[in-house]
Amino acid sequence: MARVFGDAVRDIRFFRFGHFDFQGRDMVIARSGYSKQGGFEIYVAGGDIGMPLWHALMEAGRDLDVRAGCPNGIERVEGGLLSYGNDMTAENTPHEAGLGRFCNTATAIGCIGRDALLRVAKEGPIKQVRAIAIDSKSLPRCDRPWALMAGTTRVGQVTSAAQSPDFGCGVGIGMVRMTHWDAGTPLHVVTQDGSHPAVVNDKFWI
Repeated sequence: MARVFGDAVRDIRFFRFGHFDFQGRDMVIARSGYSKQGGFEIYVAGGDIGMPLWHALMEAGRDLDVRAGCPNGIERVEGGLLSYGNDMTAENTPHEAGLGRFCNTATAIGCIGRDALLRVAKEGPIKQVRAIAIDSKSLPRCDRPWALMAGTTRVGQVTSAAQSPDFGCGVGIGMVRMTHWDAGTPLHVVTQDGSHPAVVNDKFWI
């Protein structure tokens, strides 16, 4: 990226963006991506510049063995990067999604649901996203919510999961009731291939 856009691209902070020139065209570049590796996203306005940009990046990275790749879904779960529409939806508050620290609800004048959000900010949510470690050797694709159980009582759901080769267990993102979200709480998760022991992790893995 620095070879194509200059060293200033290194100064973009995570989840921030900047404007950079490429062949006389203004490019918006964000320091983001579907993992915690600190990747970049380039917003290309106009299909005509797409291939010149591709070739420039491939050529600049030739000695670095740069190749086309894809998002790492396992690393997304390990890092606790939420997927909107899956791990949280419009039905969830920012506090339930663990994003309350980014919201100044008190100054959100005119915000729909402000009173309810102020109450949640004061009292705390009754459920929240947590890292779920799953005792498994392999997991099916998490293409539906998996019930998260404490005995015979459903206490939440896992909405993203994968078998992690780096950590030797299943890793999951779950929405868990406050009664069972403390780190170390033993649970079990019900997948389409059967039930697996699980535990609430103290934090996400990376």
